[in-house]
Amino acid sequence: MSYENIRVVMIGTTHPGNIGAAARAMKNMHLSDLVLVAPQTKFPCGKARARASGAIDVLENTRVVDDLASAIDDCTLVAGASARLRAIPWPVKDARDCAEEMVVASNESKVALVFGRERSGLTNEELERCNRLVHIPANEAYSSLNIAAAVQVLSYEVHMAMRDKEKLKLHVANDYPMSTAEEMEGLYQHFEQALQTIGFLNPENPRQLMRRLRKLFNRAQLDKMEMNILRGILAAAESPKKPREKND
Repeated sequence: MSYENIRVVMIGTTHPGNIGAAARAMKNMHLSDLVLVAPQTKFPCGKARARASGAIDVLENTRVVDDLASAIDDCTLVAGASARLRAIPWPVKDARDCAEEMVVASNESKVALVFGRERSGLTNEELERCNRLVHIPANEAYSSLNIAAAVQVLSYEVHMAMRDKEKLKLHVANDYPMSTAEEMEGLYQHFEQALQTIGFLNPENPRQLMRRLRKLFNRAQLDKMEMNILRGILAAAESPKKPREKND
């Protein structure tokens, strides 16, 4: 388990002060890996540094990328802070349960907590790249949290889970490493291509098929051997061969 393996990702942040405040919240709880996806204000900037209040080192090590894929490609577990998808319910955990799962997974690989835009949160397409949605229980009559406050709450829960890591039930060591977000995207693209090839998916009327497949495999969290098996099956479906004779 490692704090260094736990990443905070902020997408399309409008106010640079929120970036600085998030960096401060992270450093309070021993987190240091911050990635910004297409921030609306040029970064680095003075307003972010002013709000960081001593967490300048976190800001100095912050990476800026163009899209979410670039921020999470090397992660095996991704949790998005957002509401449920309306069309298809996504696996949802509260902040405490999510933090415990992230801490356990960080024992073997990189993981990420993803936060959306101040006004609109995460898009459905961004949520589809998450294995979990994380919900912070709050006053139902006034449940909207400032993004830096949300980072603080989840960072705190991660810190507490890390302190109690000896009590957490560790995953049984896998025979193979877990698949990364980048590898999962390759699988989804292969599925879409193969399903069109065999006539199962109509690209002009795809309905919710690919979204439901994403939900299925994001929940399952495939290891690399399972990934290779599925990719092999898809390749065989695209190019069917003559069945083997019994004596072969």
